[in-house]
Amino acid sequence: MSGAALVAIAASIGNLLQGWDNATIAGAVLYIKKEFKLESEPTVEGLIVAMSLIGATIITTFSGPVSDWIGRRPMLILSSILYFLSSLIMLWSPNVYVLLLARLIDGFGIGLAVTLVPLYISETAPSEIRGLLNTLPQFSGSGGMFLSYCMVFGMSLLPSPDWRIMLGVLAIPSLFFFGLTIFYLPESPRWLVSKGRMAEAKKVLQKLRGREDVSEIVYF
Repeated sequence: MSGAALVAIAASIGNLLQGWDNATIAGAVLYIKKEFKLESEPTVEGLIVAMSLIGATIITTFSGPVSDWIGRRPMLILSSILYFLSSLIMLWSPNVYVLLLARLIDGFGIGLAVTLVPLYISETAPSEIRGLLNTLPQFSGSGGMFLSYCMVFGMSLLPSPDWRIMLGVLAIPSLFFFGLTIFYLPESPRWLVSKGRMAEAKKVLQKLRGREDVSEIVYF
């Protein structure tokens, strides 16, 4: 069970990144508005904040069927890549239009994480602690918001706060999340069973449950 818990904790970092991003833009938009002179452009200011939600809404409309087709793990890997790519573009952002594009890409990563992390945890956790482990995405999301607010507050005390760095810092935890999805997170055993890959599902369950005999749950 400890294996399943560690996997759930690692997967929930995707939600930590979502909370981190949502909180960061709330503080960074004050400095974005000043640099791009958006005081008289409330629509553009609102779009900068909302673009990630728009991207998340778009991608969640088909993330479920696609994950049923190619698997949960590849979609989590894609989420981490989108987080990382968007953070680099936000760090660069020479104008509002590039920033809006970066926020849209960031929203794609958010949409995949918030949709698939709870599903992934449900499919990898033992039934007796499934409910407990599925509280992790909400907890990590709230934790990400707290850490981000602390970071933004600290950076706002600097003589010249830089909103690009505020947003670009997301690259560091997203790169960590990418490493976990590539090297640590296994594919969902339930998804493997649905594709008839019973031997692979058994190996994953042995890792998650920490025992050799998992015959009674391979066909769940």
